[in-house]
Amino acid sequence: MSEKVLSPRERSVAARARLLAAANELFYAEGVQSVGIDRVIEHAGVAKATLYSAFGSKDGLVRAYLQARHAATAERMARELEARYDTPKDRLVGAFEVQGLSFTEPGFRGCAFISASADAPPGGVVEQAAQDYRTWLHELFFDLAQQAGATDAKSLAHQLILLYDGAGISAWLDRDPSAETAARSVAATLVEAAVPD
Repeated sequence: MSEKVLSPRERSVAARARLLAAANELFYAEGVQSVGIDRVIEHAGVAKATLYSAFGSKDGLVRAYLQARHAATAERMARELEARYDTPKDRLVGAFEVQGLSFTEPGFRGCAFISASADAPPGGVVEQAAQDYRTWLHELFFDLAQQAGATDAKSLAHQLILLYDGAGISAWLDRDPSAETAARSVAATLVEAAVPD
Protein backbone atom coordinates (compact mmCIF):
# COMPACT_ATOMS: atom_id res chain seq x y z
CA MET A 1 0.00 0.00 0.00
CA SER A 2 1.53 3.29 -1.04
CA GLU A 3 1.47 6.47 0.98
CA LYS A 4 -0.58 9.34 -0.35
CA VAL A 5 1.56 12.07 -1.83
CA LEU A 6 0.58 15.46 -0.49
CA SER A 7 0.12 18.42 -2.77
CA PRO A 8 2.20 21.55 -2.07
CA ARG A 9 -0.91 23.18 -0.55
CA GLU A 10 -1.53 20.18 1.73
CA ARG A 11 2.13 20.19 2.80
CA SER A 12 1.91 23.91 3.54
CA VAL A 13 -1.26 23.46 5.63
CA ALA A 14 0.32 20.55 7.53
CA ALA A 15 3.52 22.52 8.20
CA ARG A 16 1.49 25.51 9.42
CA ALA A 17 -0.45 23.22 11.77
CA ARG A 18 2.80 21.72 13.13
CA LEU A 19 4.21 25.21 13.73
CA LEU A 20 1.06 26.29 15.54
CA ALA A 21 1.02 23.13 17.65
CA ALA A 22 4.69 23.60 18.57
CA ALA A 23 4.09 27.27 19.42
CA ASN A 24 1.09 26.34 21.54
CA GLU A 25 3.09 23.79 23.49
CA LEU A 26 6.23 25.88 23.98
CA PHE A 27 4.70 29.34 24.37
CA TYR A 28 2.14 28.11 26.89
CA ALA A 29 4.67 26.12 28.95
CA GLU A 30 7.58 28.56 28.90
CA GLY A 31 6.34 31.98 27.79
CA VAL A 32 6.02 33.88 24.55
CA GLN A 33 9.07 36.07 25.15
CA SER A 34 11.42 33.37 26.44
CA VAL A 35 10.91 30.89 23.60
CA GLY A 36 12.92 31.74 20.51
CA ILE A 37 11.66 31.16 17.03
CA ASP A 38 14.42 28.62 16.33
CA ARG A 39 13.11 26.36 19.10
CA VAL A 40 9.60 26.47 17.67
CA ILE A 41 10.91 25.68 14.19
CA GLU A 42 13.00 22.79 15.49
CA HIS A 43 10.12 21.45 17.59
CA ALA A 44 7.78 21.62 14.59
CA GLY A 45 10.32 19.99 12.28
CA VAL A 46 9.98 22.59 9.55
CA ALA A 47 12.29 24.95 7.71
CA LYS A 48 12.66 28.55 8.85
CA ALA A 49 11.25 29.73 5.51
CA THR A 50 8.05 27.85 6.32
CA LEU A 51 7.48 29.98 9.40
CA TYR A 52 7.90 33.18 7.43
CA SER A 53 5.67 32.06 4.58
CA ALA A 54 2.96 30.86 6.98
CA PHE A 55 3.04 33.62 9.63
CA GLY A 56 5.35 36.37 8.37
CA SER A 57 7.26 36.72 11.65
CA LYS A 58 7.38 35.62 15.27
CA ASP A 59 4.72 38.26 15.99
CA GLY A 60 2.49 36.64 13.40
CA LEU A 61 2.98 33.24 15.04
CA VAL A 62 2.32 34.70 18.51
CA ARG A 63 -0.87 36.32 17.21
CA ALA A 64 -2.02 33.03 15.66
CA TYR A 65 -1.17 31.12 18.88
CA LEU A 66 -3.20 33.51 21.04
CA GLN A 67 -6.08 33.63 18.56
CA ALA A 68 -6.19 29.82 18.54
CA ARG A 69 -6.21 29.74 22.39
CA HIS A 70 -9.03 32.29 22.40
CA ALA A 71 -11.05 30.39 19.79
CA ALA A 72 -10.63 27.08 21.64
CA THR A 73 -11.66 28.63 24.96
CA ALA A 74 -14.70 30.37 23.48
CA GLU A 75 -15.77 27.25 21.59
CA ARG A 76 -15.42 25.04 24.66
CA MET A 77 -17.31 27.53 26.83
CA ALA A 78 -20.19 27.84 24.35
CA ARG A 79 -20.41 24.09 23.76
CA GLU A 80 -20.26 23.11 27.44
CA LEU A 81 -22.64 25.82 28.67
CA GLU A 82 -25.18 24.79 26.05
CA ALA A 83 -24.82 21.07 26.83
CA ARG A 84 -24.81 21.31 30.62
CA TYR A 85 -27.14 24.15 31.62
CA ASP A 86 -30.69 25.10 30.68
CA THR A 87 -30.97 28.73 31.77
CA PRO A 88 -28.79 31.86 31.57
CA LYS A 89 -28.81 31.99 35.38
CA ASP A 90 -27.41 28.44 35.54
CA ARG A 91 -24.88 29.29 32.82
CA LEU A 92 -23.54 32.25 34.81
CA VAL A 93 -22.55 29.86 37.58
CA GLY A 94 -21.76 27.01 35.19
CA ALA A 95 -19.07 29.09 33.48
CA PHE A 96 -16.89 28.38 36.50
CA GLU A 97 -17.36 24.64 36.15
CA VAL A 98 -16.43 24.88 32.48
CA GLN A 99 -13.38 26.97 33.37
CA GLY A 100 -12.44 24.33 35.94
CA LEU A 101 -12.22 21.63 33.26
CA SER A 102 -8.83 23.08 32.29
CA PHE A 103 -7.56 23.15 35.89
CA THR A 104 -6.98 19.38 35.92
CA GLU A 105 -5.39 19.14 32.47
CA PRO A 106 -1.73 18.07 32.46
CA GLY A 107 0.53 21.08 32.10
CA PHE A 108 -2.10 23.61 33.20
CA ARG A 109 -0.32 26.96 33.63
CA GLY A 110 -3.15 29.42 34.04
CA CYS A 111 -4.43 31.92 31.54
CA ALA A 112 -2.32 32.11 28.37
CA PHE A 113 -3.22 35.79 28.00
CA ILE A 114 -2.06 36.74 31.48
CA SER A 115 1.20 34.86 30.94
CA ALA A 116 1.82 36.37 27.53
CA SER A 117 0.94 39.86 28.73
CA ALA A 118 3.25 39.73 31.73
CA ASP A 119 6.39 40.44 29.74
CA ALA A 120 5.08 41.71 26.42
CA PRO A 121 5.86 45.21 25.22
CA PRO A 122 2.86 47.56 25.19
CA GLY A 123 1.04 48.11 21.94
CA GLY A 124 2.06 44.84 20.31
CA VAL A 125 0.26 41.76 19.07
CA VAL A 126 -0.03 40.30 22.58
CA GLU A 127 -1.84 43.37 23.86
CA GLN A 128 -4.32 43.27 20.98
CA ALA A 129 -4.96 39.53 21.32
CA ALA A 130 -5.38 39.87 25.08
CA GLN A 131 -7.81 42.75 24.58
CA ASP A 132 -9.85 40.66 22.13
CA TYR A 133 -9.98 37.83 24.67
CA ARG A 134 -10.98 40.18 27.50
CA THR A 135 -13.71 41.74 25.35
CA TRP A 136 -15.11 38.26 24.72
CA LEU A 137 -15.00 37.41 28.44
CA HIS A 138 -16.76 40.66 29.43
CA GLU A 139 -19.42 40.12 26.76
CA LEU A 140 -19.96 36.51 27.85
CA PHE A 141 -20.72 37.43 31.45
CA PHE A 142 -22.60 40.65 30.64
CA ASP A 143 -24.83 38.94 28.05
CA LEU A 144 -25.60 36.04 30.40
CA ALA A 145 -26.31 38.46 33.26
CA GLN A 146 -28.71 40.42 31.05
CA GLN A 147 -30.41 37.26 29.80
CA ALA A 148 -30.78 36.05 33.38
CA GLY A 149 -32.50 39.31 34.33
CA ALA A 150 -29.88 40.68 36.73
CA THR A 151 -30.89 44.00 38.26
CA ASP A 152 -27.42 45.40 37.44
CA ALA A 153 -25.94 43.20 34.72
CA LYS A 154 -22.80 45.30 34.35
CA SER A 155 -21.93 45.10 38.04
CA LEU A 156 -22.66 41.37 38.25
CA ALA A 157 -20.53 40.70 35.15
CA HIS A 158 -17.67 42.71 36.64
CA GLN A 159 -17.82 40.75 39.91
CA LEU A 160 -17.92 37.40 38.09
CA ILE A 161 -14.97 38.33 35.86
CA LEU A 162 -12.87 39.18 38.91
CA LEU A 163 -13.84 35.82 40.39
CA TYR A 164 -13.09 34.01 37.13
CA ASP A 165 -9.64 35.59 36.92
CA GLY A 166 -8.92 34.79 40.56
CA ALA A 167 -10.00 31.17 40.21
CA GLY A 168 -7.65 30.65 37.26
CA ILE A 169 -4.71 32.24 39.07
CA SER A 170 -5.39 30.31 42.27
CA ALA A 171 -5.73 26.97 40.46
CA TRP A 172 -2.42 27.61 38.69
CA LEU A 173 -0.23 29.13 41.41
CA ASP A 174 -1.62 27.03 44.26
CA ARG A 175 -1.80 23.93 42.06
CA ASP A 176 -5.30 23.51 43.40
CA PRO A 177 -8.05 22.53 40.96
CA SER A 178 -10.60 22.87 43.77
CA ALA A 179 -10.45 26.62 43.16
CA GLU A 180 -13.24 25.91 40.67
CA THR A 181 -15.53 24.58 43.41
CA ALA A 182 -14.86 27.58 45.65
CA ALA A 183 -15.34 30.06 42.79
CA ARG A 184 -18.55 28.35 41.68
CA SER A 185 -19.92 28.58 45.23
CA VAL A 186 -19.17 32.32 45.45
CA ALA A 187 -20.59 32.84 41.95
CA ALA A 188 -23.82 31.11 42.96
CA THR A 189 -24.18 33.48 45.92
CA LEU A 190 -23.51 36.55 43.75
CA VAL A 191 -25.93 35.43 41.06
CA GLU A 192 -28.64 34.56 43.58
CA ALA A 193 -28.38 38.05 45.09
CA ALA A 194 -28.35 39.82 41.72
CA VAL A 195 -31.03 37.92 39.83
CA PRO A 196 -34.58 38.28 41.19
CA ASP A 197 -36.73 35.16 41.21
